[in-house]
Amino acid sequence: MSLEQKIMADLKTAMLAKDEAGLRSLRAIKAAIIVAKTAEGAKGEISEEEETKLLQKLVKSRKDSLEIFQQQNRPELAKKEEEEIAVIEKFLPKQMSVDEVRGALSTIIATAGASSPADMGKVMGVATKELAGKADGKMISTLVKEMLSKS
Repeated sequence: MSLEQKIMADLKTAMLAKDEAGLRSLRAIKAAIIVAKTAEGAKGEISEEEETKLLQKLVKSRKDSLEIFQQQNRPELAKKEEEEIAVIEKFLPKQMSVDEVRGALSTIIATAGASSPADMGKVMGVATKELAGKADGKMISTLVKEMLSKS
């Protein structure tokens, strides 16, 4: 079952349950999928990898908004963002823990022969490809900086 089919099934369920947060989130995902499918050069279909990137982009934008709403002391808007993040993350692959990412990065650093912060570009190139969809890019970047500055 494709992501679009899962979204449509969950959308029907959310409508029947009158789940406002679910409806909001699922409609946003559906709209993003439609935009991606009708984009120039998409040929009416998107790959599973593109679906994952699309969902990550939606979560990232909501996390950014959440941070802003928390800074501006807007709990009602922050709560909506948190609800939407929870719904969208259900469709993403399970994210790696910090310890799992740290372990994967130590292997990548050893393989790349990186020893100083100057080698960060080498490590990040490999790490973002290997950990795509499994870990947040911001977390990967922070951990790489931390690990290379210790070496």
